[in-house]
Amino acid sequence: MRPAARAAPWLLGPLILAVAILAGTAIGETRLPPATVWQTLANHLWGASHAVDRIDAGIIWSYRLPRALVAAACGAGLALTGVVLQALLRNPLADPYLMGLSAGASTGAVLVSIAGVGAGAVSLSAGALAGALAAFGAVVALAHAVQGGTGGGRGTRAAAAIILAGIAGSQMFNALTAFIIARSANAEQARGILFWLMGNLSGIRWDDVAPAILATLAGTGICLWHRRSLDAFTFGPDSAASLGIEVRKVRGLLITVTALMIGVLVSKVGAIGFVGLVVPHAMRFLVGTRHQRLVPASALAGAVFLVAADVIARIIVPGQVLPIGVITALVGAPAFAVILIRGARR
Repeated sequence: MRPAARAAPWLLGPLILAVAILAGTAIGETRLPPATVWQTLANHLWGASHAVDRIDAGIIWSYRLPRALVAAACGAGLALTGVVLQALLRNPLADPYLMGLSAGASTGAVLVSIAGVGAGAVSLSAGALAGALAAFGAVVALAHAVQGGTGGGRGTRAAAAIILAGIAGSQMFNALTAFIIARSANAEQARGILFWLMGNLSGIRWDDVAPAILATLAGTGICLWHRRSLDAFTFGPDSAASLGIEVRKVRGLLITVTALMIGVLVSKVGAIGFVGLVVPHAMRFLVGTRHQRLVPASALAGAVFLVAADVIARIIVPGQVLPIGVITALVGAPAFAVILIRGARR
């Protein structure tokens, strides 16, 4: 294959992402002409002096563009966590929900925003991050107690123990979140937090863009650095150990990075399901199982998928914005069923 032909998909991916972000900026409750979008971006980015209505310019620059950028960053990060967990656990159904990370991050965010933990000194992002790490620690501790360790010599049983511990941890933290809301929130707060828990980008502003993008870029870089280790883990921890990989160290690092990404992203947009489950499987079908290609392809596809889902959430019901998690679930639930059926046939 010629070098130009090999490079074409990697040039096409960022172009598709750029088009998706522009579409997310132009399409919404009020549709704006593409020319208005271009003129507004030119005014802010290159100091142009196009005559643009101030209301339209405010909608584009202060609301829709940061929303589209955060949606892209979160979609990429969530898809990436699915790639990592599915490789480490050798389970096609693994995603952040399986490990209880999203549930733990939601609990931490609710403790800060509703229960007032920290008395205003702790930010929502810090609470979500602490919750994700707490969930990670609880799941690992439970799996270690059940299995007696998660090292390479007991790979299959260790992965099964982590999966079962993740399910238990997810249910426990979901119950804690519901208890906190019922105990501490009034009716208006409960409605708002439940809407947020289903995935909500309505409150995104420019202050949220940098943390989301930096968390995703850092996670992508670390996963690419360990791409050969992820390839080895797909054959099991025993095989990875035989290739000289420090199984416990690498697994602990990658799951910790996953927990950190989930904590940051959930604090911005709430718990969005199925992105980490559906996108990696679609990309394996298109680019194969080698993580040198799978990691960047899943990140790009996840970014485009969540931006598109956000656009649909804004226009599918006239005059109302749906939680983005509703759209991802409508796509992800049938995909989940297909994965289960295919797995059973195999």
